[in-house]
Amino acid sequence: MAEQPQPISPVKNFFAGGFGGVCLVFVGHPLDTIKGVRGLYRGMAAPVVGVTPMFAVCFFGFGLGKRLQQRKPDDVLTYPQLFAAGMLSGVFTTVIMAPGERIKCLLQIQAATGETKYSGSLDCAKQLYREAGIRGVYKGTVLTLMRDVPASGMYFMTYEWLKNILTPEGKSVNDLSAARILFAGGLAGIFNWAVAIPPDVLKSRFQTAPPGKYPNGFRDVLRELIREEGVASLYKGFTAVMIRAFPANAACFLGFEVAMKFLNWVAPGL
Repeated sequence: MAEQPQPISPVKNFFAGGFGGVCLVFVGHPLDTIKGVRGLYRGMAAPVVGVTPMFAVCFFGFGLGKRLQQRKPDDVLTYPQLFAAGMLSGVFTTVIMAPGERIKCLLQIQAATGETKYSGSLDCAKQLYREAGIRGVYKGTVLTLMRDVPASGMYFMTYEWLKNILTPEGKSVNDLSAARILFAGGLAGIFNWAVAIPPDVLKSRFQTAPPGKYPNGFRDVLRELIREEGVASLYKGFTAVMIRAFPANAACFLGFEVAMKFLNWVAPGL
């Protein structure tokens, strides 16, 4: 059982999660752009603007999921309940992420092929909406849910589980050292992506395919991918993702915990 020493506040989770997202970008962005020290933080403003609300909503969903499963404010949730709360978080983030990821995938393909169909993200969104309405913008949402719902469940459950394991006998989980929080958060990120990578690969292929190519959705994508590239292709990019996952998510959870301590200090009744 996981210890929860104080009432859960989805509002505090929202703000602390946003700060955690900033920390994640601060640590993860240089790993995406290693071309020399001066370039490590170039172009970081856009990811911060995009990631901060997404993580705020992510942690809000987790807090709400925990709160909804409590009969009394001091109820301690089981690990399956924490997994369920994490899954709700995945539903919340999908609403925000699905259109953005669809656009990002199309722009990446465009950059790789040298075509200039879209002048930017906004133009891409407008064209998708003009061609197929809101369904065009949200193409791949089911696959995004298939990725984010179980992966988010694993993410948060693993973090809470590791925090409890790493808490010394007789001590409170609230007093966990920064080093142990970093370790738990980093491993949670790895567990998250271990679950998320296969549906992410399928989602990217589906979202960038011409209309009508996969009439049966992800099943057609899965069949084609395994037939043409083998089962290993479902873990394409695994090493690169994992190298980034540990430090970025370690920073995210440490930022979240620091922000939560601050919020509990300045607004204990919120």
